Amino acid sequence: MTDKTLDCSDLDQHMGKPIQEAKQKEKLHNNEFRRWAQAMHYPNLLHYDHDYSKASRFRKLVAPQSFAVATDDGHGAGPACVGRIPNSHLIFGGDEWWFYGPRIVAGDLITNEKIPLDYVVKETKFAGPTCFQRGDNNYQNQKGELIAKQRSTAIRYRHDLALEKGALTNTEDPEWTDEALEQLEEQKLEFINYMHDLGHKKKYFEDVKVGDKLPTRVFGVHSIASFATEWRAYLFTNWGSTHRPVIDMEALGYDPKMAGHENDGVMERINPELTDGAYIGPSRGHLFPRWARYIGMPRGYGYGASMGAWILDYLAGWAGEWGMVTHVNSAYRGPAFTGEATIMTGSVVDKIVDEEGRDVVQIDVKMASHLGVTMATAKGEVLLPKKKKPAAKKTA
Repeated sequence: MTDKTLDCSDLDQHMGKPIQEAKQKEKLHNNEFRRWAQAMHYPNLLHYDHDYSKASRFRKLVAPQSFAVATDDGHGAGPACVGRIPNSHLIFGGDEWWFYGPRIVAGDLITNEKIPLDYVVKETKFAGPTCFQRGDNNYQNQKGELIAKQRSTAIRYRHDLALEKGALTNTEDPEWTDEALEQLEEQKLEFINYMHDLGHKKKYFEDVKVGDKLPTRVFGVHSIASFATEWRAYLFTNWGSTHRPVIDMEALGYDPKMAGHENDGVMERINPELTDGAYIGPSRGHLFPRWARYIGMPRGYGYGASMGAWILDYLAGWAGEWGMVTHVNSAYRGPAFTGEATIMTGSVVDKIVDEEGRDVVQIDVKMASHLGVTMATAKGEVLLPKKKKPAAKKTA
């Protein structure tokens, strides 16, 4: 009889103990923000157009709020996957973000302090016993200012049990007609035109009403090429870009065929193609259908950290340059697959004063494929400016 247990006994000794922090070797550059916005399908002029950003409140290019995760050495997963789980693989389960005000700009040097938090094992239809493990990432700039905190959830499971369950069987990309592709491009303009129309203007807290719908955001069709573009926008995938963590993939319990030398600083100096995640190692399932199927996915699929960025960008684009995403809690139900388009919708569900005494708008977000399959849900809080009250008239 096949053993169907998931051994998580090694994890307890790691909880609450900081692991090696993430830090780049050079200061950030505007082109890295442009590359990120492009890879995340986020045509917000504030983050890539020189003249537009110079006329903004910032007077220069600033990074999208979602860019924080690109400064990590492992897209936020590090503190959520410590400890050995034999014969396991990993996918992203969700992210919770808190933002504290400072924006990332060219010249910054970001450090991420990482602390494993907790884990729980649940039975799932996807892979039987499944470990939901969490860890915190604390992003600070060179001034010591806390920019953001990311609480990442990793889903660790046995790929052999996922294959046995056979939950994901659609191995072929959906087909698109020329007419459908043209219609898709037209739909993309709803969110893009909204951002352009808002421009440098303020979206005021008082003008937003409960029940308001956000413009629909559409992007895709996803492909191996688009996923590769996303992957290359994460700074740690560039050779020599970060102080590499000490990682032994097999020691974490990865199947030997998926372990490899991803993010291995020693191997990077010998043969860096073995280390950057695109070709060999745990991440290659995203870009190679054969290896996607090996870990229980039907075909090439997108990155969980990118899904989190898509949600942050959606809320930030709606808020405009005078607003700020303060908190988002996202749950990932399933990844973007090749051949699919992603459709994002949102609605205002409340207006509150948060724990910091700020007036924020609460928004529910849903991300789904064009086939109607839910990919993620999220609850976000967005800080918007308030209108100035007219000065009281002086009496004689």
